[in-house]
Parts: sequence; structure tokens; C-alpha cells
Amino acid sequence: MSSPIVSAIRIAHASKSFNRRAKALDDVNATIQQGECVGLLGASGSGKSTLLRSICGLERLDGKDSLVELFGRPLQSAGALSSDIRDLRRQTGIIFQQFNLVGRMDVLSNVLTGLLPRMPLWRSLTARFSRDEQLQALQALESVGLADYAFQRASTLSGGQQQRAAVARALLQGARILLADEPVSALDPESARRVMDLLHHLNRSQGMTLVVSLHNVAMARRYCDRIIALRAGELVFDGSPMELDDIRLRHLYGASTEELLMEHDPLDSPPLPLRQVPVALAA
Repeated sequence: MSSPIVSAIRIAHASKSFNRRAKALDDVNATIQQGECVGLLGASGSGKSTLLRSICGLERLDGKDSLVELFGRPLQSAGALSSDIRDLRRQTGIIFQQFNLVGRMDVLSNVLTGLLPRMPLWRSLTARFSRDEQLQALQALESVGLADYAFQRASTLSGGQQQRAAVARALLQGARILLADEPVSALDPESARRVMDLLHHLNRSQGMTLVVSLHNVAMARRYCDRIIALRAGELVFDGSPMELDDIRLRHLYGASTEELLMEHDPLDSPPLPLRQVPVALAA
């Protein structure tokens, strides 16, 4: 008898308030299956970033009924983080709009920091990495097209290159879930397309569960299997991209719709070729 398939992420009664006037999240419920590519859509202040940060335990939810589970294991419940938080965070990579690279360090060293959560404390303090670990980091950089920049200072890379280096760091970490918080909003159209092509490729080739927060509905429709839309902290849509047409979008967001729509889709040109991600990195 086969065992039941466990979802990658389960969110129940997710609520979060930072002040008395408004809720950042208001009783959000959602389940995301392993290998899904989900676009998290919403105008500024809709609660997207708060939800992503809650999924990886960077924010603690309010309320005794709140729950976040990863692969059937509780990450947080009733505002308390699980004792397994360290192990669960190792399986969850998160990339931000700001890249979060150390500019004075070379690119390879930045990527190697993805191994720190898996290392004993004494090794993480010395930040000494074996030759095999360095080769794995180079392999991760090769998979995102940055092997030639391994020994270059991170501060010399373009925005798109820095974002791809952040993805390589998550790959080396061994993440099974990748959360991306507005990963392309600060990038030019070509760099945005490169990063989104890469994220989509990882989702398809490795079965990595991807949840990506976006401002642009055209990107969500192009890359995602499913869209979850938030408005003022509430979940107002959960379905396929085809169901979220412009008429429904305007009904949901009213005057804020223009923030999500663009007259010209910056991703109109065909996808760029990607190098094959080594299978070893998925282990």
C-alpha cells in the first residue's frame, strides 16, 4: 500500500498584525503541493512578503489556530516556532529583492555560505570549506551561468547576476522549497527574464517547489501553474493563471490594478537557453 503524498507547504489560519489598524495577514489558508510553481500576486501592502517570511519562520504568526507545516512537519504553531526549525529551514531557501550578498567577498564565498546551516558550529565559525564543498559551489555557479565570475567580488556583478548567485546559494543549501520575494522587481527586463527562466527551470528539472512573489501579473501568467492573490492581507483568489483575466483582476483590485498590469510585457522575447542543473545538487 503506497503512502499518501505529503504537501510541501500547508498554511492554516495565518494572521499577523503589526498595528491595531490593519492586519498584514487575515486568516489565510492554502496548501501547496510538492513541485508546484505558485505565483503570489498582490499590490504593495497586500501581505505577500509577510506570508513568505512566515513560511520560513522569519515571522511568527498570531492566534492559537495559526499553523505552518513543511512536508507534514510543523514549522510554527500558535505563534511558537518548532524545535525542528533548524532542520526545516535547511530545506527552505529564500531569495530577496536585495540579493543579500556580501559585496566585499567573492562570489564563490557567498555561495558557500549556503552550507553554513548544515555545518557544526565550530566549522561555521571558522568558515573553512573542503575542496569537495568548493567544487559543489562551483557546480552550482555553473548551473546558473556564473562559473566565470566565481572569484570576482560580488559587488562588481550586475543586479541580475547577483540574483542568480543568490539562487546558486539556495541550490548548494539543498533546498527543496524555494521562496522568492519580489526577485525581479529591481531588475531590467532582460535580467528579469533570465532570473525567471532559471527559477522555472529549477522547478521543472528538479521538482523544486517554488513560491514567487510578483507585482507583474504577466510574469505570473507566463511562469506559474497557479496564482494565489492577496489583497489587504486576505486571500482573494487561488486558481489557474487562465482564470485570472484582466476583468477579474480589476474586480479584485480596483484602482490598484494598474500596479499589476503593464502595457508592454517585458518578457515578450523567447526564453534564453539554460545550462542543465547537475542532478547531484538536487540531493
